[in-house]
Amino acid sequence: MSLRVTQANGVSVYTISGSNTSRSLPDWLARKRKRSLKNDEAYQNRVELIQDFEFEEASQCIQVSEDGEYAMATGTYKPQMHIYHLPSSSLKYSRHTSALNLTFLLLSQDYSKSLHLQTDRSLEFHTPMGCHYATRIPRYGRSLAYLKPQAHAIVTAEGNEVFRLDLEAGRFLKPFELGGYEGIGGEVKSVECVGVADGSHGLLAFGTSAGTTEFWDPRSRNRVGVLAPPPNSGLVADTLGDMHTPSITATQFHRNGLTLATGNQAGIITLYDMRSPNPLLSKDQGYGFPIQTLQFLRTQTNAEEKVMSADKRIIKLWDAADGKAWTAIEPSVDLNHVTHITNSGMIMTANEGQQMHAFLIPALGPSPEWCSHLDTQIEQLADRSINDPDAYNAGEAETYDNYKFLTKAEMRSLALDTYLEAGKGANIIRPYMHGYFVSQKLYDEVRLINNPFEWEQQRQRLVSQKIEKERESRIRTSAKDKVKINKRLAERIEHLEHKLNKKSKDAEEGEEEEQEKVNVAADPRFAGLFSDQKFEVDETSREFQLLNPSTKPNVAAAAAAGERKRGKTAVELEAESDSEKSGSDSEESSEEEDNQEQYKPAQKKKEPEMRISSSTYRKSGHDTRGFAAVSKNQKIAAKKERTFGSRAAGIKDLPPPRAARGATSLGDKEVTFVPTRKPRPERKPRGGDDDEDRPSKPDNGSRGRNFKDRRSASGNAFRNMGISSK
Repeated sequence: MSLRVTQANGVSVYTISGSNTSRSLPDWLARKRKRSLKNDEAYQNRVELIQDFEFEEASQCIQVSEDGEYAMATGTYKPQMHIYHLPSSSLKYSRHTSALNLTFLLLSQDYSKSLHLQTDRSLEFHTPMGCHYATRIPRYGRSLAYLKPQAHAIVTAEGNEVFRLDLEAGRFLKPFELGGYEGIGGEVKSVECVGVADGSHGLLAFGTSAGTTEFWDPRSRNRVGVLAPPPNSGLVADTLGDMHTPSITATQFHRNGLTLATGNQAGIITLYDMRSPNPLLSKDQGYGFPIQTLQFLRTQTNAEEKVMSADKRIIKLWDAADGKAWTAIEPSVDLNHVTHITNSGMIMTANEGQQMHAFLIPALGPSPEWCSHLDTQIEQLADRSINDPDAYNAGEAETYDNYKFLTKAEMRSLALDTYLEAGKGANIIRPYMHGYFVSQKLYDEVRLINNPFEWEQQRQRLVSQKIEKERESRIRTSAKDKVKINKRLAERIEHLEHKLNKKSKDAEEGEEEEQEKVNVAADPRFAGLFSDQKFEVDETSREFQLLNPSTKPNVAAAAAAGERKRGKTAVELEAESDSEKSGSDSEESSEEEDNQEQYKPAQKKKEPEMRISSSTYRKSGHDTRGFAAVSKNQKIAAKKERTFGSRAAGIKDLPPPRAARGATSLGDKEVTFVPTRKPRPERKPRGGDDDEDRPSKPDNGSRGRNFKDRRSASGNAFRNMGISSK
């Protein structure tokens, strides 16, 4: 999906539908041309908010019902009206009329009752079935208004009369006659617009061609006040070239009924307090075209009132308090009518182009309920930008790449909590989870202000990083030399990696050269495992043997490594040289020693061998010089230096021979057995004299074995008594 976005004063405006977002296919387009559009990226990414949201030539007016379910629009050519069902985003029906529509009003909460002012001086009442009734007014109309309490339709027209139509009685009432006062303005040639203070005091405000604004009370049917033309409004020329005071072309009451906004033919908007004839402020639209639409709006971020003013060239939203510009929308075609959807940030326009426009301002409000998916799509597209979150033509980037996440505590420490107040920091701070995304540029500036030496520290870090990078580029030793400890582990890992790579090769790849050997030590993630002694694997430990029962610990390598680590003393070197000279004598003495050790008495306990098995004990600063391990060659040399008597002393302690202890000669033993069945115990018959000899047992009821007093119906009882049951 592609959306056109514009920004004014940091407020983004998204064009949801219009001439710049989608293209309609002409009827004369050939089928071959239609098939080629599948490769047209702009056509494939077009956005169609509502089906057939367009007219053949131009649109004149658009309104949204109070319930927000329907939208009605009129346009040409041919003169027609369209009804759209917004939840289904489709055209409900269209209807042609006999004359071009000037403006219309929705009299009900939906589209079922509408009043249309046509350019041929006719008033038409339309229902879903068609045109319900039509009547005519004496002069060409200008605008419409509806009084709900009285059910009166107010029609302004050429001349100084305002026509009233009682919709309940179905007849015209006496018109209001404007003008005729002295000293204020001039002659009223036409009544251009009307405004109703609906929901408050109910006054009517009429803008006249003389530049004045008259207030009428519909209850008393009398004029209650007149406003003179705004000061410094200038002069405008009519069709004949005569200069005159600009007429009032738009009026709008605030919802509280105390503020009135008027717009004149020269593009000047003036705000009045109903309690004073002096204007509160005046604002120039900038293009000199007549003001067509005025409306008071309230933004989503704060409670400040905004005023929407529109002429045929531009739509402006500005602050009602000081007139400061907030944002602006400038379509590529001329505007005829603008409406705002209540409780949302969407604005729809009827314009001279074929397609009607729909704009979305997220800062003004969310998307309407029937198109709430636009909020999610806009957020996803906004996250793709780098420099501007709303510039969809920018390059792709990660989410919030130009933002820094800060918690509330960090915001407070950097004195950024002032941006959390209402209406501040909307463009540079975004709430997210338990903190905020702050603009990276703002974060860098604030951090530099709080810590003036931050730049110097950053410079030192950059210099150190550059030096480390240059050091890495130098020629270093191979990765094998880096494996100082856990060599067997490294070999097993390399063997396993090589085995897995060999299995994954295809038949064709098998003919190619063998892949380069995997070097785990070169991986920076595991570099400490093969260089730091803290990660050394002790294969002689019980934990290692429990986890790896089939692995034979390399004791000799570990001992040799231990000897290399601690070094050898001069005595050990001398003993080692003597053992090398002894040759075969050392082997014989070692065998003799082994035989003697087999016949040592069991009651003698072996003296504990003093060893230091962990390298961490030596690192802790303990003295290990008195606990040096004694090698096997040293033991042999010590045995040779002993006298013959000392050697024979151990033989006297040999145990006596087995014959002296009464042991028989050794040999085989044969054991035979015959399996027999265990005899069953004899069971004594029930009843009889034997029962008297038995010990008494408790009565267990009818199911007990000793129950005999109850009569039994079984045939076995009669057999025992010698009586046949036949």
